[in-house]
Amino acid sequence: MIPSILFVDDEPGVLAAARRIFLDQPVSVVTAASGEEALEVLRSRPVAVIVSDNLMPGMSGIQFLERAKALVPDTVRILLTGYADVQAAIDAINRGGVYRFLTKPWNNEQLLKAVQDGIQEYEMISALKNADEAKLLSLAQAVELKDPYTAGHCEHVAEYALAIAAASGMSGSILRDIKYASWLHDCGKIGVPEEVLNYPGRLTDDMMSIVRKHSEWGADVVRKAALPDSVVRAILHHHEKYDGTGYPRGLAGEAIPVEARIVTIADVYDALVTDRPYRAALPKAEALHIICKGRATWFDPALAGLFVSLMGGACD
Repeated sequence: MIPSILFVDDEPGVLAAARRIFLDQPVSVVTAASGEEALEVLRSRPVAVIVSDNLMPGMSGIQFLERAKALVPDTVRILLTGYADVQAAIDAINRGGVYRFLTKPWNNEQLLKAVQDGIQEYEMISALKNADEAKLLSLAQAVELKDPYTAGHCEHVAEYALAIAAASGMSGSILRDIKYASWLHDCGKIGVPEEVLNYPGRLTDDMMSIVRKHSEWGADVVRKAALPDSVVRAILHHHEKYDGTGYPRGLAGEAIPVEARIVTIADVYDALVTDRPYRAALPKAEALHIICKGRATWFDPALAGLFVSLMGGACD
């Protein structure tokens, strides 16, 4: 089925320009001149991605997208806004009403890429709702294509996380959920622009604020797909730190779900021993030393020590 894209703007010229951008794309473009008209479209047909202007007579774009979220929560929402309204757009993202925003006048390639990413997320949610294990892994690998440095990362994280979980006495469905969470822990990065993911240096504060949303975006994807709560928790909290300085909630100690504490160790270790845009891979011994140093600050001390011993090392 060809995905539908809904463009909302009160200027006919803008809607015509949007149609031209997608003429040679395998999508169906629908347009609306107001938020009220767009809500009627959403009530009448499935839409994968909404792209809405913000400053419109009557209902603003942010107000419309927040109403659209309540009406069709799986539909991906993109806001077009002027530079003067960027903070309002960021606030809308933080409230969960907007998936991404682009400033006007837009760059055609950026708009096309944002919509393509949105379609991929929409299709991922749909697929996850009825996915078997092979499909889950395939979807996770598709997300990794956005960042060539992370090829194979989801499988490595699952391998390490399952080893920790099994060695700590877990069994049954929790092992399955940890495997799924490990595969999908970075699925929220589908909402992070590739130029940010592959930035060859230290990220700016604005870039980092976008990256830090990926755990919430990923949890939202798997929540919409009705995966188990333990999978949602592991994805949402896999960047928390044991001392409470992590994100997105600043949880500390055992308030961090154990599934997340396990995935965190596996995720960080694999990142350390893998080449990244900003540094070369570290030797195994050096990576294990960092895991040891992070006990009680970054990582659950017992689980970190267990992992290091499983990898043939020892903490002082």
